[in-house]
Amino acid sequence: MSQNQITERVAATEKAKAVIDQLREKHGELMFHQSGGCCDGSAPMCFTVGDFMVGSRDVLLGSIHGCEFYMAADQFEFWKNTHLTIDVSEGRGASFSLEIPLGLRFMTVSRLFTDDELKHLKPVG
Repeated sequence: MSQNQITERVAATEKAKAVIDQLREKHGELMFHQSGGCCDGSAPMCFTVGDFMVGSRDVLLGSIHGCEFYMAADQFEFWKNTHLTIDVSEGRGASFSLEIPLGLRFMTVSRLFTDDELKHLKPVG
């Protein structure tokens, strides 16, 4: 990794990007939030921008396919040393996320950052 290269904290698979495109076409600009709530609350949820109120303690991890991705501060403490890849699978989640009517659900796949990636982590907002 080049010293000028910044390590992003969150990314999306091509399959997730295709679903994001489909949802954006129908709903307009989108954003994601992952909290530590009950039920499906720890899954990434997709909302139309303005339909979810980001809290003062929520952390902006970055963006995926043009959508800001936020996480609850307490969850960030748990996930801060991991890279998150947002993917999609068949199945109905129990959340208000926009992909649910499609019979799909977004999910988080995580891995620990390497030592080199940790040195170049993009700061959170």
